[in-house]
Amino acid sequence: MADTKTKSRADAKQNSEPFSEQDFGGFSRSQVAMVLTNPNLDDNPIVYANEAFVRTTGYAHSAIVGRNCRFLQGEDTDKAAVDVLRHAIELDQNVTVDILNYKANGAPFMNRLVVSPIVDSQGKTEYFIGIQKELRNGERDPSAEKVHDHLMEVQNRVQSDLSMIITMIRNQSAATSVPDDFAALKRRVETLELLYEEMKLADRHANRDTVQMGSFVSRLASAIAHTEGRPGIRMNMQIEPLEVSIEVATRVGLVVSELLTNTFQHAFERMETGLVEIRMSQLSAGGLRLIVSDDGIGIPRSMEWPSSATVGGRIVCGLIEGLEGTLHLGRGAAGSFVTIDVPAGASVTE
Repeated sequence: MADTKTKSRADAKQNSEPFSEQDFGGFSRSQVAMVLTNPNLDDNPIVYANEAFVRTTGYAHSAIVGRNCRFLQGEDTDKAAVDVLRHAIELDQNVTVDILNYKANGAPFMNRLVVSPIVDSQGKTEYFIGIQKELRNGERDPSAEKVHDHLMEVQNRVQSDLSMIITMIRNQSAATSVPDDFAALKRRVETLELLYEEMKLADRHANRDTVQMGSFVSRLASAIAHTEGRPGIRMNMQIEPLEVSIEVATRVGLVVSELLTNTFQHAFERMETGLVEIRMSQLSAGGLRLIVSDDGIGIPRSMEWPSSATVGGRIVCGLIEGLEGTLHLGRGAAGSFVTIDVPAGASVTE
């Protein structure tokens, strides 16, 4: 992305912490580079960059986050392309350009770039998403149009999915600040990236409308266990191979991310060992059942869960409601278990 507009906001702190460099990075094989920028901060800096962006540009995360995307430009970058980008961003519009950028080692590369605003339920732009793919042979690359079609497909999903998440984060919480929203997005973005990889696999198998949910949930659970787990905490998975619509997969995957992360972070305080189990199966009448359990300290009976006072709680409630599903919290002799049922043919509602 290029020069961008600057917005000031009373609750927009310019020293908000960048996203961690770890998390799901080692599990994502996406070839599509992606960044999020925050136009509510001075100079619209990058607040998230995926591993594909790091590989493409050669810059480390520490040299990317906090900077405006113009640092990729150089002496031969076309000023007209920069002006097209700047104008579209000023108007909060989608834009696609081919622009000459430079890698960390100084090597130039032609970049097919798609930039889109991510808006909340009120239509206000909270972030910009930049999705890009290097055109190996410059503008003469015969695969350029195929690259463009793929980028536009990813852009449409990212724009819709992130807008949904931002709305859920904001629900019932007018006091939530921009930095808090920003911090709440990272794991959700990476959950979606894993889903997009499964979508790409489905596309190669000529099935564009459904996702192998078992593969997606298995990879997602492994990623979370790797990043949130610690020695002594085990995880068992019993996951049936189910095929579901992309919309259902999006929401169920985000629910899995919320439940497992919460379990690893809070269920085993002051405990040296523990067990997390995740089970997913098809219901007799169709649909699916998801169970996440642990043998840790358990959720106190006095605690409301999921709570509308927390970001994770709001997201879980919004996702389950959108699936027309049900959630049940149980407490065992040790630990807690959460059962979620999604009906057959769930029609996702907003």
